[in-house]
Amino acid sequence: MIHSEESVAAELDRVRQRPAIESAPPVLAAFTVDVLEGTPEAYALRVRRVLSAALHLACTAEFGDEDLPTDGFPDWFKTVSVQGGETPPQEFARHGRTAYVDRSGGGPWSSQNWIYRFDPEEDSRGWEFWDIVRVGPARLRVWVDSWGESFFGSLELLWLLYAAGATHVEGPEVHKAGTWASEVRGR
Repeated sequence: MIHSEESVAAELDRVRQRPAIESAPPVLAAFTVDVLEGTPEAYALRVRRVLSAALHLACTAEFGDEDLPTDGFPDWFKTVSVQGGETPPQEFARHGRTAYVDRSGGGPWSSQNWIYRFDPEEDSRGWEFWDIVRVGPARLRVWVDSWGESFFGSLELLWLLYAAGATHVEGPEVHKAGTWASEVRGR
């Protein structure tokens, strides 16, 4: 997926506030996320804060060979993204990192490697954030625009979803945008 300056700015707007229902593309992809009991709103806020920091950099930073600043990212994300480093102090991040490693078979992402997936000229990130909707007591659905594709590069999204405290993630599954709209209206 090619990301333009305009599409990244629009994605950042969707991270900050729910988009209008009529603005949805015909289809969206969804990841169903189970979180630690009783924390769906806190979980959604953690995901939004990390995406907001990454997309802000995508709008303002020059992606080159140097490390990008991480001061806009929450401490828990920087800590959980240290490979072979200290154990994250937050229980949700510890559990999420373990769950990601178990699912993917790979190690944790470094924060710099993860941030570089948001370079607008990088085409491996095959999605753009759309919305997060609570669909159960400890379950959310994370909606993304994948241009209608059911198979797309999303390991960096899985890393974030687990690192923010997911115990299990299913998907992606492609749905008509009306499914997202009905979930929004049901809340």
